Amino acid sequence: MAPPSRKTSAPGPLASKRALPRDPSSEVPSKRNNSAPPLLQTSGPFVEGSIVRILMENFLTYDICEVSPGPHLNMIIGANGTGKSSIVCAICLGLAGKPAFMGRADKVGFFVKRGCSKGMVEVELFRASGNLVITREIDVAKNQSFWFINKKSTTQKVVEEQVAALNIQVGNLCQFLPQDKVGEFAKLSKIELLEATEKSIGPPEMHRYHCELKNFREKEKQLETSCKEKTEYLEKMVQRNERYKQDVERFYERKRHLDLIEMLEAKRPWVEYENVRQEYEEVKQARDRVKEEVRKLKEGQIPVTRRIEEIERQRHNLEARIKEKAKDITETSQKCKQKQDVIERKDKHIEELQQALTVKQNEEHDRQRRISNTRKMIEDLQNELKTTENCENLQPQIDAITNDLRRIQDEKEVCEGEIIDKQRERESLEKEKKSVHDHIVRFDSLMNQKEDKLRQRYRDTYDAVLWLRNNRDKFKQRVFEPIMLMINMKDNKNAKYIENHISSNDLRAFVFESSEDMEVFLKEVRDNKKLRVNAVIAPKSSYADKAPSRPLSELKQYGFFSYLRELFDAPDPVMSYLCCQYHIHEVPVGTEKTRERIERVIQETGLKQIYTAEEKYVVKTSFYSKRSISSNTSLRVAQFLTVTVDLEQRRHLEGQLKEINRKLQAVESGLIALRATNKHLEHKDNELRQKKKELLERKTKKRQLEQKISSKLGSLKLMEQDTCNLEEEERKASTKIKEINVQKAKLVTELTNLLKICTSLHIQKVDLILQNTTVISEKNKLESDYIAASSQLRLTEQHFIELDESRQRLLQKCKELMKRARQVCNLGAEQTVPQDYQTQVPTIPNGHNSSPPMAFQDLPNTLDEIDALLTEERSRASCFTGLNPTVVEEYTKREEEIEQLTEELKRKKVELDKYREDISQVKERWLNPLKELVEKINEKFSNFFSSMQCAGEVDLHTENEEDYDKYGIRIRVKFRSSTQLHELTPHHQSGGERSVSTMLYLMALQELNRCPFRVVDEINQGMDPINERRVFEMVVNTACKENTSQYFFITPKLLQNLPYSAKMTVLFVYNGPYMLEPNRWNLKAFQRRRRRITFTQPS
Repeated sequence: MAPPSRKTSAPGPLASKRALPRDPSSEVPSKRNNSAPPLLQTSGPFVEGSIVRILMENFLTYDICEVSPGPHLNMIIGANGTGKSSIVCAICLGLAGKPAFMGRADKVGFFVKRGCSKGMVEVELFRASGNLVITREIDVAKNQSFWFINKKSTTQKVVEEQVAALNIQVGNLCQFLPQDKVGEFAKLSKIELLEATEKSIGPPEMHRYHCELKNFREKEKQLETSCKEKTEYLEKMVQRNERYKQDVERFYERKRHLDLIEMLEAKRPWVEYENVRQEYEEVKQARDRVKEEVRKLKEGQIPVTRRIEEIERQRHNLEARIKEKAKDITETSQKCKQKQDVIERKDKHIEELQQALTVKQNEEHDRQRRISNTRKMIEDLQNELKTTENCENLQPQIDAITNDLRRIQDEKEVCEGEIIDKQRERESLEKEKKSVHDHIVRFDSLMNQKEDKLRQRYRDTYDAVLWLRNNRDKFKQRVFEPIMLMINMKDNKNAKYIENHISSNDLRAFVFESSEDMEVFLKEVRDNKKLRVNAVIAPKSSYADKAPSRPLSELKQYGFFSYLRELFDAPDPVMSYLCCQYHIHEVPVGTEKTRERIERVIQETGLKQIYTAEEKYVVKTSFYSKRSISSNTSLRVAQFLTVTVDLEQRRHLEGQLKEINRKLQAVESGLIALRATNKHLEHKDNELRQKKKELLERKTKKRQLEQKISSKLGSLKLMEQDTCNLEEEERKASTKIKEINVQKAKLVTELTNLLKICTSLHIQKVDLILQNTTVISEKNKLESDYIAASSQLRLTEQHFIELDESRQRLLQKCKELMKRARQVCNLGAEQTVPQDYQTQVPTIPNGHNSSPPMAFQDLPNTLDEIDALLTEERSRASCFTGLNPTVVEEYTKREEEIEQLTEELKRKKVELDKYREDISQVKERWLNPLKELVEKINEKFSNFFSSMQCAGEVDLHTENEEDYDKYGIRIRVKFRSSTQLHELTPHHQSGGERSVSTMLYLMALQELNRCPFRVVDEINQGMDPINERRVFEMVVNTACKENTSQYFFITPKLLQNLPYSAKMTVLFVYNGPYMLEPNRWNLKAFQRRRRRITFTQPS
């Protein structure tokens, strides 16, 4: 393996392709010792602030290096890793730029060479009054910087001020575009691009005017908002005060009502006292009248009491006689009831004899009917027996049917056995079908996992896949979904090799066989649907089966087990593209054994790319020394291709599933035929069984008939023997009934005599009851009169008690009301009503409306009138809610506040008018020059694009003319004639198109630029050769004009036969194992040797 390049060595001779100047040390980089050179004071073609010299010590890849650029275009060229971008980093950090501007590291200590504790960057800037030398020393341990200007210690803030005074802006992408920030230029918003352009090429006051406008506009908005709020607040205050004006009047009106309420409440206790006193006198008189009435009622009740006692003695005597008669009646009634019970029993006995005779008559009639029916049945059975044929010849038929049944049963058993076998076969096939289907579902699930990973990581690509599946009819030839979906790893352990070898952009790229189809796809998906997708075209001639330059058998001795192509399956166009683009048929994959002998592998095999178990090796050949240089990187873990789907096995499973379905159909057809046969046999079996049953019934029918006839004859004989004599039974019953009737007549005579005695007793009892009723009636009348008189007496006594209690209560109430009335009026025991209450109600001050004075004695003299007036006044007073004594004070304060607000609003409006006038003036000074500047940029930008047969525009964009913070520069480009102008964004254009657009915009700024230099690092890497050549010509023509600023163009390569200008300075950065040591580098000695060689050559 070739030894690694020595990064500690300094750049080689930086030759120039332009005519050498008289003083080469001023333009060509040279080596020097650690001592600082004298300051350069030459004016020459350098503009103010241009870089004259760059010195780096222990900085990134350099031990010590000094670069002296030219005043115009400086092409810094060198292979990757030699240290070109290190010069860019030195410019940025040396001019007080932040590490984040380069996008490499966030700490300045990371820019010091590894293994060193300190580093230094020194930048010399041209100034007419004397060059400015800025030195920055970096301490790794403290991550600090120490600053010097012209070898004198200073601070970073002073350095930033000196750099800003020369209009150097290393943080402005329009002036300073490092390699890692190229992509961010296209990400600049329109607003950010305008700000960067203003700072870069606008007059010094343009950006200041813009900032002032934004500040003015913000203050104008604040003032407008403030004026609006204060106006609204003032209106609300005025309206509220108008409402409060009414509240003040209502407050005094309420006070008048409250005062009247107070007077009424003061008089009300006196009226209550007078009313109660009068009521007391009335109750006392009524009590005396009721007392006299009670005495008279008690005297009138004595005669009534004596008469009631006499009547009560008569009533007791009559009730005793009535009880004796009632006892006699009860005894006679009991005897009558006994006679009636005996008569009823005789009647019941007669009824029982008649019912028994009826039952015997019914039994005899029923026996005769059954005898007749039995004889008829015997006659029918005998007739049927005569007609029954001889059944001895039926047995052979029965035996034949039995044999047929056995044969059919055997056939059925065979058929059912075959049906069971077919059903088992069908179940087995269905299980096998389910197993195969589950396998296919698992394969589909794995494919869905790949699609889910695509959707999660690249949603636009996934949406484009869905669109493609629904619109395949729009394409003439085959279109393949993203390569990551088409690739199927044979072993997912090898996925890491494929993902590390194929770029992620190509893994998610669609593969087309026709460029016309690709244009249709991109126009629909990228232009119309705004999806960020990639697309590639498969080679017309297939590379899929192209054999490797060396067979794998020769490489197995080094531990290689496969080429990348053999690790996965893919459709032929996809495989052909990968073979053509990534040479996967030429890249072998090895094991840990390969890594152990990697130096031997590189030297003996001549392979350019090698994969071991965990690393990737890339081998390059030096253009100068022809030695192999290798670099290795660790393999990233696979993310997308780890899901493996064996498509061959899936196709095999689909074929297997079709075969199982075919067998299932055959088994189902056989089952249908067997079931039909089995059904036919069952039908035939049922018919034979029915015939056999009928023959057996015919054979046993005669014997059954003979048995039935014998049984019926026995029953008939028994019924004929069981006879009964109805006439004898009727005669016996009639005799018994006559005897019972004689006994019954005797009992009726006795019952009649008893009833007559009972009736006489009842008449006597009724007479006594009537006498007793007369006595009771008289007694009740007397008692009623007595009760009425007693009730009246009790009521009168109760009335007397109530009146007496009421008198006591009213007396006490009079005393309490007198006491309360005096308390309300604040009177002593001997005082009368005050004069104030007897004259009038106090009037309300402040001149507000009030009722005429009302004297105390003029108020109502009844409680109802006072309560009615109180209710009315309280209702009126309650209408004045929400009022308090502070309302007048608040009203006055608010009037003063309204006056202050009015004055303040006038001042704000004057201030707002002044701001609007200032905005109008600043806007005119800012917008007109800006429009002219953008117009010039657009003119140059459009010319540059026109020269490339493309189109581009730059315009000033804003949505609202008054929103100065929304102004921006919009870049629109078109690289194909079939498309429209599209705004430059990080997503719509390709990387090369963005690089061309960025470069041409920077070139458009070049001639208008007021910055001293511009740096562009490796912006041409994404361009195709045609665009790169055109852009280079424009850069040379623009940057090499007179009176243009210094230009640094860094690139690792250039196309052949490019045009060069005499004003260009081409700086080559060399690095490698054959470089001279820094102390042996002598540029002047090399130049003298070159002159001697030139002079000694023959003409």
